[in-house]
Amino acid sequence: MEHGNCKIIELPKENWKGVTIPLVTRSDSFYDVIIDPLDHSGCTISLVRKKAETEIIHTPEEYDFPDSLYQDHWEKAQAWGVVDDSGNLQACIEVCPEEWSNRLMVTELWVADALRGQGVGKRLMDKAKEIAVSQKRRALILETQSCNTNAIGFYLHEGFELIGFDTCCYTNNDIGRREVRINLGYFFHREARRR
Repeated sequence: MEHGNCKIIELPKENWKGVTIPLVTRSDSFYDVIIDPLDHSGCTISLVRKKAETEIIHTPEEYDFPDSLYQDHWEKAQAWGVVDDSGNLQACIEVCPEEWSNRLMVTELWVADALRGQGVGKRLMDKAKEIAVSQKRRALILETQSCNTNAIGFYLHEGFELIGFDTCCYTNNDIGRREVRINLGYFFHREARRR
């Protein structure tokens, strides 16, 4: 599919709810999360990128809750994507407002291997930023995993920064599995931050 044919269209909920996203992550590196125990004086936390001994692969089959569009818990989600001539999804982004914090969350982002490196991911992320601005959101947020270094590199290039992490989001051994939830944010209006 040529770059010119990669038209981003709205994916209406009534047509796309429940469509599975065949999200497979492959990486030869990971961010090792190292946390010194918290005590009264504080603690030290570091995320250090390391080479994996073997390729890290995660597929939808290993999860009870595979990625799909318009999951019930994302009540106000909206999605856009690229669809081929046969009606098959080739790329998508889904966003959902987090009303209480006035942020917009990217709940899904996927680009098929055949379209990678053609700017489709950037165009989808630009769409999410455009929606956030039109809704007057203060930030765009998302989660990824410490083993998804390609995605983290893309998000950093897009202006996102680390806003947090969760060392037991998926299992009680996320650090050992090298799959720690990493939260990233893109800020539209920035107040001076204390350091």
